[in-house]
Amino acid sequence: MDSIDAILGDLPLPPYVTAEDVGFAIRAVTVHAAEQWPDGQRCRNDRAAHPCRLHRWGRRVLDQRGLTDRQVQLLVAEQTAPRP
Repeated sequence: MDSIDAILGDLPLPPYVTAEDVGFAIRAVTVHAAEQWPDGQRCRNDRAAHPCRLHRWGRRVLDQRGLTDRQVQLLVAEQTAPRP
């Protein structure tokens, strides 16, 4: 966890998770994916230690919605698939 994460803490979850929140969460997990760096895994988007705040928020939203890891992987794959 980066020092800024220690200061700011995690992003709050919505009071109830809507379909729109799920879309935002999938986008956050996709954009803030892990990337290997010499000093370890970092967020592809902001270079913070992985998982960064937005990736953690996205996963917590998806967990709250009741999605399994497999379902999340499928949704991420849909987001990253090339469009015809």
